[in-house]
Amino acid sequence: MGVDLSQRLVPDGLWELVAPLLPSFNSRPQGGGTAPYDERAVFTAVVYVLTSGCAWRHLPETFGVSPATGHRRFTAWTWAGLWRRIHRAVLDELGTRGELDGASAIVDAASVRAKKGGAR
Repeated sequence: MGVDLSQRLVPDGLWELVAPLLPSFNSRPQGGGTAPYDERAVFTAVVYVLTSGCAWRHLPETFGVSPATGHRRFTAWTWAGLWRRIHRAVLDELGTRGELDGASAIVDAASVRAKKGGAR
């Protein structure tokens, strides 16, 4: 995978926030199986699929992660609540830096359709 693409998808600062939140790899008690993948490579591949909209089966080989492994890890991370924890960590980090503007995160309820037509 190109270093530029990897750094653009998962910059070092984001990886430092994400790495401690990832569930740990558990080896099979009976042995065997495949060796664990580099977690950053798997995370980057998942981010690529989520941001590009490509199908898992079309995940480029340059990521070094099979589509099945990427999808399996994405599913496990989803069940583990990883995405919610990453969201919270990013918001906390932005808040600590003073770069979080809560006013821009408010949804305007006035944009909801008035079912009875309202005043014209």
